[in-house]
Amino acid sequence: MNIRVTLTAAAAALALAAPACAQGAADVYKGKTVTLVAGSSTGGGLDVYARLLSRHLARHIPGQPTVVVQNMPGAGSLTAARHLYAIAPRDGTHMGIVLPGALLDPLLAGQDLKSYDPTKFNYIINGNAETIVCVTRRDAPVTDFAQVFDTELVVGGTGPGSSLVDYPIVTRTLLGAKVKLIAGYKGSREVSLAVQQGEVHGVCGLAWSSAKQQYPDVFKPDGLVKVLVQEDATRHPELIALNAPLSIDYAKSPEQRTALEIFYSQGLISRPFIAPPGVPAERVALLRKAFAAAIADPELQSEAERSKIDARPNSGEEVQALVEKIYASPKPVIDMLRDAVASKK
Repeated sequence: MNIRVTLTAAAAALALAAPACAQGAADVYKGKTVTLVAGSSTGGGLDVYARLLSRHLARHIPGQPTVVVQNMPGAGSLTAARHLYAIAPRDGTHMGIVLPGALLDPLLAGQDLKSYDPTKFNYIINGNAETIVCVTRRDAPVTDFAQVFDTELVVGGTGPGSSLVDYPIVTRTLLGAKVKLIAGYKGSREVSLAVQQGEVHGVCGLAWSSAKQQYPDVFKPDGLVKVLVQEDATRHPELIALNAPLSIDYAKSPEQRTALEIFYSQGLISRPFIAPPGVPAERVALLRKAFAAAIADPELQSEAERSKIDARPNSGEEVQALVEKIYASPKPVIDMLRDAVASKK
């Protein structure tokens, strides 16, 4: 089973070549403010992407509105996601970027979708198809992932539903790893500080793009941290060079591997920009073109390269299809994942 998807160069070129929009759209946005809600604290991975887009997006929206970022951390981005779902205006002026856990939470928690159904969001674009990693101090008692089944590894996490919580829990419950999770940190930056100060051994469920920003010495043999394992189904070229193994290779059965493939697919929606349900279809189409053009803009790509940020997007249509496919996964596999995520001890 392989559900990895990418935005093709042709699609990006088409977004750049497409006419911005009719004059009517310019009238909608001229003189207005577009708000990007970031479901993380300032300096976290989501915040970095929101602010990167905010500096370039207006040029690609008809009417060139003002674009601002509003941080709304809490509950692994669920606070921001629920705000966008139920409270934010549905006119195309409010969007947000949330952690993938906020999109999978109702599925993995077995919740009633009537009050919060992530398949109803309008997915604009995914800022980067991420690889997820577990980063540990080099002086941690576990220096090779194979040792984590015999030796305890203490990792830091944020709130319920965040990848920094769900990934280590799934690794512990599905694979049987001896991972102790210390949750409750405000954001990934705060967990990074805890790692640097030696409060915890490391952090799992961290986007590779964020890891490179928060731990710039990760490529150095004598750096503070190393990549212990890649929590994904396919290998990232940079992580092959660092000899990071794949955690999925430690699955004990075909069913476990399938469950992990579904769980790890959220790496493909790790930087999703979403709009509330009910935004008019023509405005969703306009925003998808604008976001795709902004990310493909040489100025944004140049800034991203200088900041060591990866910006390799998935289209909104692809993300929409992927979320729907995940929610249509076989019940036995979903039940296995629910049981794994539900184990918080």
